[in-house]
Amino acid sequence: MMLPQHPHHTWGDTMIKRTTTAALIAAALLALTACEGTDTSSGNNSKPSQGSNDKADTGNDTTKAENASLPDMTGKGLQSAQDQAQQAGFYSLTSHDALGRGRMQAFDRNWKVCSQTPKAGEHSTDTKVDFATVKLEEDCPAKDEGAAPEAAGGTMPDFKGKAVKVARQGLDPSTSITVNDASGQDRMVLMESNWKVCSQEPAAGAKLDGRPVTLTAVKFEESC
Repeated sequence: MMLPQHPHHTWGDTMIKRTTTAALIAAALLALTACEGTDTSSGNNSKPSQGSNDKADTGNDTTKAENASLPDMTGKGLQSAQDQAQQAGFYSLTSHDALGRGRMQAFDRNWKVCSQTPKAGEHSTDTKVDFATVKLEEDCPAKDEGAAPEAAGGTMPDFKGKAVKVARQGLDPSTSITVNDASGQDRMVLMESNWKVCSQEPAAGAKLDGRPVTLTAVKFEESC
């Protein structure tokens, strides 16, 4: 009796089938990838148009100064005046010594406002606001002695009664300056904003032309 015969699979046949299957899978993946590469409907792959970027940029450039109401700060502490000016929209702020002594307002809370430029009212918010100030224990002068020192130019200004510091600031930085104690006590003039000029050489109106300058001075609470 003859036994039934079964098909015999060799190792070579198996490898051929596996290779054919792998090739078919690779071809299918390649086709799918090609389709995805040509898909332009995806929102994640799209970029905003150039026009939308231009609109966003121009919107940020529309920062123009506006008009606002500047309060009257006269009589207020310098720190409070500065805070209120900023709250009103004014940020370009400066201050000076209303007594013309050239002192710096190092601690704003120790100074008070005597006047302001510009005065209270409607102004552009980019306007520079300058406060004329004195120390809390001092009286405001009848007239502001000036925010900036007088520039010498080619002739000698009149510095009598002004602070030595203001006189120095008004002269060319290359000028040789000697300051002597007018009281005869031969004191050193260390804090020049606390000393006032009694006399000067050359005299007011004289041509400078690089000439050295000599000042005599006493403290502000003293008489020349």
